Amino acid sequence: MCKNNMSESIASEIIKKYEPIEKAKQESQMSVEGFIRYIYSSECLLFNSEFEKVYQDMHHPLNDYFISSSHNTYLISDQLVGPSDIWGYVSALVKGCRCLEIDCWDGSQNQPVVYHGYTFTSKLLFKTVIQAVHKYAFIASDYPVVLSLENHCSPAQQEVMADNLQSILGDTLLSDLLDDFSDKLPSPEALKFKILVRNKKIGSLLETYARKGSDKHGQVEEYEEYEETDQDEEEDKVKESPSLDNLKNSPEIQRLPVSKKKKVKVAVALSDLVIYTKAEKFRNFQYSSQYQQFNESNSIGESTARRLSKLRVHDFIRHTTKFITRIYPKATRADSSNFNPQEFWNVGCQMVALNFQTPGLPMDIQNGKFLDNGNSGYILKPQFLRNIETEFNPRKAPEDSNPITLTIRVISGIQLPPSYHSSSNKADTLVIIELFGIPIDQIKHQTRVIKKNAFSPRWNETFTFIVRVPELAMIRFSVENQNVITGNEFLGQYTLPVLCMNKGYRRVPLFSKTGESLEPASLFVYVWYTR
Repeated sequence: MCKNNMSESIASEIIKKYEPIEKAKQESQMSVEGFIRYIYSSECLLFNSEFEKVYQDMHHPLNDYFISSSHNTYLISDQLVGPSDIWGYVSALVKGCRCLEIDCWDGSQNQPVVYHGYTFTSKLLFKTVIQAVHKYAFIASDYPVVLSLENHCSPAQQEVMADNLQSILGDTLLSDLLDDFSDKLPSPEALKFKILVRNKKIGSLLETYARKGSDKHGQVEEYEEYEETDQDEEEDKVKESPSLDNLKNSPEIQRLPVSKKKKVKVAVALSDLVIYTKAEKFRNFQYSSQYQQFNESNSIGESTARRLSKLRVHDFIRHTTKFITRIYPKATRADSSNFNPQEFWNVGCQMVALNFQTPGLPMDIQNGKFLDNGNSGYILKPQFLRNIETEFNPRKAPEDSNPITLTIRVISGIQLPPSYHSSSNKADTLVIIELFGIPIDQIKHQTRVIKKNAFSPRWNETFTFIVRVPELAMIRFSVENQNVITGNEFLGQYTLPVLCMNKGYRRVPLFSKTGESLEPASLFVYVWYTR
């Protein structure tokens, strides 16, 4: 049976619910048909149903959560010539994404447009994007949505943006302080059904509050900010260095490289809609520690973030305990490819933005991660990534961790997807179990190959994992068709947090590369773990 420590009364209830033969039911017995019905029920799934609802404490400040985030959400293909489409926003919101990116540029007839600037991607009207957000924002989750504006508009069209946001979003737009005197970010619970604007902001929250109700038409403020140098060049410098130790005392890693200052004009009407998510250029950890305000968040490119996570890991983690930090893909990912988000969750980054339109391993990990906590788009970070005094280092085995020993027996599969590379459609099936988390926890195991059988392969192989930091660990089951010449063919996968797994005999549902269910294709496994 699937439930552990199952009482006789619970067993009796299961028989009544799933046993189709009346005589067996009266004798408190279960036939093969009844057992199959039970195994294929939701009660025997690998994912623990307790985590299908919001169960975590949602009263912590926003910076205490991992937040499901997308990059260039309007794109549904590549970054250079592909179409911009409202579907990018709709599909992301339906998946539970809580941070959307909107690149805004001046359009004709004084209407701002959304597209990837200086490329051949098509354009959307800004107001059309906001209308879609308003319609779909809270379909999958009640918790707040952040609109991260990459704002390139003139002050005149910024005022149009501000008018669009207010007129379309209405009361769902957060445009005022929740608490006049707090110096902490509000919680997801306090921001339920609210949409926040992330953009450049002029002045303090008190100055914004003082302008409440006044006419802001035509009011423009200007300030200077640093432009960053190419981040890929900086990553290459680290790769080419003979030793990371040689860079640790280099001034290059004490701050982000800068090339020049530029003047930025911001319409006060748009600026004043930014309350708890002010976008602020990241300079260095020392500057942030001394001067960054609680409502200021940083966007850091993946190359720079990766470099800092290697060379300034403690500073990085302490930074993310205080400030929302958004990581975005490097510019050279013109094909909309993604990095593995796990490396940045390991240092506490809240908004790890991926190209949601691109299937593959990174999006499997992203989707699996946010199955937790009711697919609400918010997951409370572990205590060691919320405590400002933390000494946690993902590159070292923590001395005070609470590891688990995880045992998985891959028993069999049923109705696995056929091979598209075989004339007979009979796949040579194998299962790969891969663990993601801190580097020391990352490991991969593989079953033997079952020849020409995707309908009912049997492996009956057992694997054991030692998981040092289970709070961050993800596990991925993937089924492949062996092909020694062209490389293995992907057939299906399922990814979820290690601590969201049920124990006992479980069914693992499989999903396609693009995330569609392959039901009834599944694996049958036995799972057990102890601390």
